[in-house]
Amino acid sequence: MIRIFISVIVSQFSLSFAYSQSLIKGKVIDVVTKEPLELAVVQNSKTSSNTLTDREGRFALKNVNLSDSITISYIGYTSQTIKPDPSDKPLKIQLSKGQFNLKEVVINSHSNNLTTSHIFSSMDLNMQPVRSAQDLLRLVPGLFIAQQVGGGKAEQIFLRGFDADHGTDVNVSVDGFQVNLPSQSHGQGWADLHFLIPETVGNYDFGKGPYYAQKGDFTTAGFVGYNTINVLDKSIVKLEVGEFQSARIVAMINLLSNRQKENGQSAYIAAESLYTNGPFEYPQHLSRLNIFAKFNTPIGANSKLTATFSTFTSKWRAAGEIPNRAVSEGYINDRFGVIDSSQRGQTSRTTVNLRLTTALNKQLTFENQLYYSRFFFNLFTNFTFYYVDPVNGDEFNQREVRNIYGYNGKLSHQNFFSNGTLTSAAGIGFRYDATSPSWLAHSLHGDSILNFLQLGYIKEANANAYLDETFEKGKWLFNAGLRFDYFNFYYLNTAPSSDTAAAIYNGVNTTQRKAIICPKINIQFTVNNQIQLYIKTGKGFHSNDARVVIANQGFQILPAAYGADVGIIWKPLPQLFLNTALWYLFLQQEFKYGSDFGAESVQPGGKTLRKGIDFSARYQFSSWLYGNLNLNYAIPRALDVPNGQYYLPTAPTFTSTAGLYYRFKDGFNGGISYRYLHDRPANSDYSLVALGYFLTDLTANYTKNKYEVGISIENLFNQKWYESQVEYVSRLKNEIVPVDEVSYTAGVPFFAKIKFSIFF
Repeated sequence: MIRIFISVIVSQFSLSFAYSQSLIKGKVIDVVTKEPLELAVVQNSKTSSNTLTDREGRFALKNVNLSDSITISYIGYTSQTIKPDPSDKPLKIQLSKGQFNLKEVVINSHSNNLTTSHIFSSMDLNMQPVRSAQDLLRLVPGLFIAQQVGGGKAEQIFLRGFDADHGTDVNVSVDGFQVNLPSQSHGQGWADLHFLIPETVGNYDFGKGPYYAQKGDFTTAGFVGYNTINVLDKSIVKLEVGEFQSARIVAMINLLSNRQKENGQSAYIAAESLYTNGPFEYPQHLSRLNIFAKFNTPIGANSKLTATFSTFTSKWRAAGEIPNRAVSEGYINDRFGVIDSSQRGQTSRTTVNLRLTTALNKQLTFENQLYYSRFFFNLFTNFTFYYVDPVNGDEFNQREVRNIYGYNGKLSHQNFFSNGTLTSAAGIGFRYDATSPSWLAHSLHGDSILNFLQLGYIKEANANAYLDETFEKGKWLFNAGLRFDYFNFYYLNTAPSSDTAAAIYNGVNTTQRKAIICPKINIQFTVNNQIQLYIKTGKGFHSNDARVVIANQGFQILPAAYGADVGIIWKPLPQLFLNTALWYLFLQQEFKYGSDFGAESVQPGGKTLRKGIDFSARYQFSSWLYGNLNLNYAIPRALDVPNGQYYLPTAPTFTSTAGLYYRFKDGFNGGISYRYLHDRPANSDYSLVALGYFLTDLTANYTKNKYEVGISIENLFNQKWYESQVEYVSRLKNEIVPVDEVSYTAGVPFFAKIKFSIFF
């Protein structure tokens, strides 16, 4: 009898223990939009054990007693504390938007440090003023941009000691499809974001270095990925008016009812129209029109379809880059003058993007994406004026028409063990770019073609697959990834036999193929809820231009990059967040900017080495005042070159940004910020200097539920500065000999703009 009694007690205790120490599952969503909140922190208030929500807002927290309470927090939202549900039913937690508070950022072992960028993205988007889609890039700590010609081109990108031209070493994506264009007529990896309406961006991710299995071509300095809003919490109409005959109007309109939103459906349309003449004597007449639409709907109980459509067109004229002597010797009145008024451009892009996410079971998710994009580009520029052709001038025309087809698939699975969690992701992808035709031509007066330097058809295919495994145990996180990429390059030269291109491509094989395998290993150790240490290592690459691949018969098609980061994330105070990393990156082949006439996008260079340190700090002074600071130092060097010739032209060496931002409950909000770019070499021996700058921007708004009024000022103290700077050997009209010096695009002077928005 005693044995039976003991057995019953033991069994009851075991059942009670199993019941009370349960796995709690649930989902965290926004109370207004009903959208899932990714990376919300779900924490056991008693034991401090915690986890994060996934992309669908789902979470699973182990070992929770019925007597425990659970706290759910997400930066920019009001936290909730609840008791676990004794039933097996998943919890549904709805959070309301509130004040931004750095105390809500939790350092834990359940996520690697990449997630901090995602967590802070909503804060940065709300706090820091964004004037255009390209300005979204400036939100990445240490990333600078520069406009070359007329405001319609993709900006130059500077990051981690790279002058990445227009995207050669930075992978840029929107809603999962890569923006970069390989073998683009003006620049390899062309990443023009002007088709993106900044108000439609809900969050973004970024990562520095080649450490991410899901990111392929052009991911050497790093990546930036933007995600548009799925559901509008309110409709908006915004009008902005500023100096230089500048005006912009934006509208974002909800198309479905709140009842449909409750059922998981949503749809909205957004449009943007912009016009400006800029500060130049020769008015830019820059015009841009964007239209964007997005639709979400559940399909059955376990699938969700998201469809987006965007179309964009832009036209502009350009004063262009001018040499330093043009002003000092009286060729033009000032730095806003023009030498060749034929420079201009036109571009357009239309994209359809379909994404289907299916929960195959509680731990297995299958994502499928199909996209199509059509791109047009036509640009007339002149950087050297009369150096090559003293009679007709050196103007050249770059033009292409491109169709892009792509697919991405991803299978994600999560396994829970008693001593850890294994998260697996396997993906495949395919992209096909067909450009017909693509040309580079010597032109005259923005009209007639004198000679084709290149003319032909480009077909480039990239098939890829990757496997990414993340194992979490205690304070440790181990991540290992392996990526495979296969490329097929095709270029058919169709230039007349009398033109320059004929000699380059005569008799060469029109097709080349190459594959590359890139391993990644990342390790993280969370000391406590204040300190996290990490090491990242990985191999990445940037593909070469198809025209160069065929001309060089496959030499160095996919030059690799090898990198490593050692860093620390530290929260010494609840309101202070610090991140520091020492980094190293070696490139098998640098893609250098070609300053010779007509060769600017197709000049591969030699081996390079970069190393440096990044430092970021965020501090919450009070509930209404927030500040950030970024310091980035890099040493970029060319290898295997003569002593003293190792500088990389226009590569940034030291940059810094910082800002103070306020947000009062009565509606007043805004901030003041600076960006600093240090002087840097403009040529390989540093005999020419690209001048740095220190600029200050200001914004002030008054925001209520139904409207917002505000003012923003760029270059508050009206500093004289140069935006794009490049070494050119150029000759102005009537000059006897050419001159080797720095040419520049003048930076915007004091520029004030007012705005008025209506919400409904």
